[in-house]
Amino acid sequence: MLQIEVPEIELYDAQKDEFKYIRSQKLQLEHSLMSLSKWESKWCKPFLSTEDRTPEQTIDYIRCMTIGPPASQDVYTMIAYNKEMIKQINDYIDAPMTATWFNEKEGQKKHSKEVVTAELIYYWMIALQIPFECEKWHLNKLLTLIKVCNIKNAPSKKMSKKEIYSKNKALNEARRMKYNTKG
Repeated sequence: MLQIEVPEIELYDAQKDEFKYIRSQKLQLEHSLMSLSKWESKWCKPFLSTEDRTPEQTIDYIRCMTIGPPASQDVYTMIAYNKEMIKQINDYIDAPMTATWFNEKEGQKKHSKEVVTAELIYYWMIALQIPFECEKWHLNKLLTLIKVCNIKNAPSKKMSKKEIYSKNKALNEARRMKYNTKG
């Protein structure tokens, strides 16, 4: 969860020709499957796509991330114009939130053309018997868990003859060193 403090600010509303005072507020944000689902329900487009989002859609995602009652629209608009806050929120969204990492060599990453939406992630959770409480986790942590489950559930990969010979050669060399024998 990310907690940000929106400072007190005075804004001028040109349409009403008046000043607005926005009190400082603390917002708790969670980049989760629930946030993603709320946003996709409203905008009817996948959040996890390469397509750019409008400033209005970005502000709305921050609103969807808010835990508890949402703040006034002025607060979210103010956040949108604060580059430091947007950077802090984007860094939080991009954070892995896990100690798990994958040893993927260059060119080994699978680039799926499948469009990932909230419903697809819920399907993965059901198929892998991941409890729905995990929908409140940071989204990157949940996606890492799904990837780990898929890896652990995959059939074991058979080694090629070259890999078997290489492994046996290394084992034999280690044994020769241990027992001080020549081959």
